[in-house]
Amino acid sequence: MEPLLFLIISCVFLGLIAGLMAGLLGIGGGLIIVPALLYLLQIKMGMSIDIVMPMAVATSLSTIIFTGCSSSLTHWRLGNVDMRIFALCSVGIALGAIGGAQLAALMPAVLLKNIFATLVMLLALRMAFGKNHTSQSTLNRPRLLGIGVVTGSISSLLGIGGGALLVPALVWFRISMKVAIGCAAACGMVIAIFGTASFMLAGWNNPDLPTGSLGYVYLPAMLAIVSASMLSANWGARLSHRLPTLTLKKIFAGFLILVSLRMFFS
Repeated sequence: MEPLLFLIISCVFLGLIAGLMAGLLGIGGGLIIVPALLYLLQIKMGMSIDIVMPMAVATSLSTIIFTGCSSSLTHWRLGNVDMRIFALCSVGIALGAIGGAQLAALMPAVLLKNIFATLVMLLALRMAFGKNHTSQSTLNRPRLLGIGVVTGSISSLLGIGGGALLVPALVWFRISMKVAIGCAAACGMVIAIFGTASFMLAGWNNPDLPTGSLGYVYLPAMLAIVSASMLSANWGARLSHRLPTLTLKKIFAGFLILVSLRMFFS
């Protein structure tokens, strides 16, 4: 089979899985998409290791724009998106994404990664097995902006989706799990738009990029993933609306554990 055809077929299946997870849990899907693209672009397409990593991350981020749009639109129709939370968190996320580079200069990335992975693991275990303690504080404007800034900063610095941080934070402030997931899906688009634009500009004049690239975004892979993920994101969002809250918490906790383990060993 031709390498490009194999890539496209693989990306369609990849999009189905990533879209389902995006709709179900409000996550971007990078945990699944980036490692798969690293393998496909380097091993199957024979691309240089120097361009594969930024291209995998950039292409993953670009798909989240479309997947997140499909997912969040379905969540909004189901009443799971609070526009006040979305608007304030988005402003914070935008500021945090810009400040992520500054944070990298102040703290070693490896140390930050390990601290974050440890916190995510503890959060996952608490969500899965702990009692449902919540904050008694009101989720006001400064807190929403602060949650957005922290989410945007860490997402930008470590290349992860914002849902792993945003959903537990909103649930802590007594926002329902389904609304938290819907808002995270919508806010994920903000992170993806800023990240994609940055990677496109960074690779715009790179002569080593293959045909079909828009900056570091590899269009054949992006279009194949999006063609499937936009459909399955809709299914995931509807499934999220139907599942019991406790079941959603268990599934989300399992996802957080995977994020933590990957960060520890990557």
